[in-house]
Amino acid sequence: MISRAFVDNAKVMSKGQVTIPKDVRDVLGVANGDRVSFIVEGNSVRIVNSAVYAMQILQAEMAGEAENA
Repeated sequence: MISRAFVDNAKVMSKGQVTIPKDVRDVLGVANGDRVSFIVEGNSVRIVNSAVYAMQILQAEMAGEAENA
């Protein structure tokens, strides 16, 4: 299996703003105007495409519902 992991850095500006590097935006599939979610787990944070994350949550909640109906 080939890992797609990489490390990139960004600077936190005075108002707490961070520019997401282009290669990270490309991997997340986000563009100007899109939303991202920050998922805090202990002392780590994952940044995910909000639309993709919402769909994953919905799919998890609906799992098995067809069989139950």
